[in-house]
Amino acid sequence: MSSAIKSPFLCGHATHPEARMALALVAAQLDAQRAQQPGFVPTLGLLYITDAYAAQAEALLADAQARWPALSIVGTTGIGVCAGGVEYFDEPALVLMLADLPREHFSVFNGMRALLDPQAWTALVHADPALPELAELVGELAERTGARYLFGGLASGRGRTPQFADGVFEGGLSGVAFHHEIGVISRVTQGCQPVGPTHRVTAAERNVVLTLDHQPALKLLLADLGETGDIHQALSPQSVQKLRGTLVGLSDADDDARGRGGEFGADTRVRGLIGIDPAREAIAVGDIAEPGMGLSFCSRHVAAARRDLVRICTEIREEVEADEAIAETAGHAAEATRRQIAGAVYVSCTGRGGPHFGGPSAELQIVRQALGDVPLAGFFAAGEIGRHHLYGYTGVLTVFLTSS
Repeated sequence: MSSAIKSPFLCGHATHPEARMALALVAAQLDAQRAQQPGFVPTLGLLYITDAYAAQAEALLADAQARWPALSIVGTTGIGVCAGGVEYFDEPALVLMLADLPREHFSVFNGMRALLDPQAWTALVHADPALPELAELVGELAERTGARYLFGGLASGRGRTPQFADGVFEGGLSGVAFHHEIGVISRVTQGCQPVGPTHRVTAAERNVVLTLDHQPALKLLLADLGETGDIHQALSPQSVQKLRGTLVGLSDADDDARGRGGEFGADTRVRGLIGIDPAREAIAVGDIAEPGMGLSFCSRHVAAARRDLVRICTEIREEVEADEAIAETAGHAAEATRRQIAGAVYVSCTGRGGPHFGGPSAELQIVRQALGDVPLAGFFAAGEIGRHHLYGYTGVLTVFLTSS
């Protein structure tokens, strides 16, 4: 990249009843930004649209390719999209981030072009939420990357949910893989608070958990919720209401279920509690449970979600600043390079955003305050992809780094 370029990322966003007019408004923003950086040559575009534009996906892509010839475009559809400090929920809107990256440092994959690049280090992934065995497919895709690390999410919408990957696709997985030359830091932020200890699954039948710590699973669930005594007496209308607000955090046998402060760590995947079986004193969860897994009961918690979002932003900044300090004290000032945050992608759950955090764009304002005014694009997903896991009720924040 040319030293004249201030940033390898530019971002624009707009809302308008007409999709192509929204793209025209975004193009005007990007043209104004490019005028300040005459050496900027976009090679990759990240395009996120709300589902109000889903029917016009092909026309939008054709228009974007006409405006920026030879631009590789990836992205998908969400009930909401986001940019730096701004969220658009339930309204027609789009966000487009342009990147000036060497073409040999990334590769686009889609339903017709598999990710087989041996240089792939990590990948931004979009997926159809109706895809069977999705969690397994995410794990297999992660194995094809050098870092075994993915970031992204599942398309969301009330109808058609197209994906962009040098074409318009529905179903399957798509995205863009980055080589190790593209510096990336990514973190998963949880949105739920445990309501009891981490138990061990000791007997299960697919998604039905029979025993935890060798005790009836339903009995431990009710105990963690403060309901004791006979099972049938404990299932009062009040306790049933508590059950409706209860979720389940699952972690693999060898993973760390809790992080600092006793809150969920990045390895915990939150799933729904989808049923109870009083006769067998069992519970049903929204994923396959296997003996040896960790299981914690939890609930959505606004304060915990805010704290954890601030935590991951702080961790990212601290890692970048630590690299800068190492560069400054390396003793080779002429050769030392400083890494800085150049752009970001944020994928959050459809159940989060401003409505959950207490005000319009509140979630994205937290990110902006922590990272600064960096170009950021993203969407609100039906499930989040981070590391080699499929998550729920989380946010996945990924920053791209540049050297100066």
